[in-house]
Amino acid sequence: MLTPEMKNSLNESVLCWLSTIGADGYPNCSPKEIFTFVEDAHIVVADIASPVSRQNVLDNPLVCVSFVHVLKQKGFKVKGVAHYIEPSDSEFADLFVLLEPMVGDVFPVRGLFNISVTQIQPIIAPGYFIIPGTTEASQIEKAKQVYGV
Repeated sequence: MLTPEMKNSLNESVLCWLSTIGADGYPNCSPKEIFTFVEDAHIVVADIASPVSRQNVLDNPLVCVSFVHVLKQKGFKVKGVAHYIEPSDSEFADLFVLLEPMVGDVFPVRGLFNISVTQIQPIIAPGYFIIPGTTEASQIEKAKQVYGV
């Protein structure tokens, strides 16, 4: 389900946003900086400081993960079903090894969100459709100017 293009986009993104549903029915969206994909159908996100996301997933496993390349202004919205994995769970070590190079000794990982992908939609900035001739290269240059990069 995750194509090479989607995997590349995920690898190029420095943050993703995990959206969960709170007990009050309202969405909770929080940034995550340690994440990767597993094969073609899972995204794994580290729980570094996410007690609200953790509780929400335990109560309702339906989630959405969004990631966008900040300069290309393209990415993906991924819906799925999350399973929270504690460090004591048997599958933790096999998944954590994928994230460990990003974590190092910097962050304590309290658990993992293992998301089974059910739907994927592209995220594309409106400029690609509205401004004739917009390319990734022109979008990157424009973003650099706007953000002073």
